[in-house]
Amino acid sequence: MIRFVLGPATDGKPRVLVPDIAADLPGRGIWLSARRDVLETARAQGSLARAFARAARGPVTVPPDLTSVLQAALVRRIGELLGLARRAGQAVAGFQKAREWLRAGRAGLVLQAADGSADERTRFLSGAEPGLRVFAPLPAEALGRIFGRDHAVHVVVAPGRLAEALAIEAGRLAGLVGLGASGGGAAGDGELNKRTGA
Repeated sequence: MIRFVLGPATDGKPRVLVPDIAADLPGRGIWLSARRDVLETARAQGSLARAFARAARGPVTVPPDLTSVLQAALVRRIGELLGLARRAGQAVAGFQKAREWLRAGRAGLVLQAADGSADERTRFLSGAEPGLRVFAPLPAEALGRIFGRDHAVHVVVAPGRLAEALAIEAGRLAGLVGLGASGGGAAGDGELNKRTGA
């Protein structure tokens, strides 16, 4: 679910819907499922604006590029959370370091580059604990930038609140991109959220 709030009223115009990814903006929240099919079906039927207007008890302007705005906000939020985890010493990148954490049981979450080699991603996860959460929300260049590298394909995040927050945001992004959250195998076929050993 993603929270939305209404922007300030201006000159009698309908208030603009504002995504509140971190769920910390003031005002009465309006919640919507973080799934592309829900957004697109509602938009195609013209019911999205009506549903928001009903919840807001007044006219609302829904941005025409709402799905793109949400995706960009979630990518930004994932980058921020991963940056916090890196600075706190709760995340490492690179095949060797990340694999050491994986083997030592220090992995609460694995992030892999969405554009990384499927074979390499599968090889990295061989022998991982069943049920380990694996996501591929960002390309290698974006992951690398967070760790001060040209690119990174494998990132391991230690168990804890940051790993939980990253899992939530990566799951939301997977829903918005339209890949859902299905289980089975290693994350190597383009799906964003998979669990190993499922």
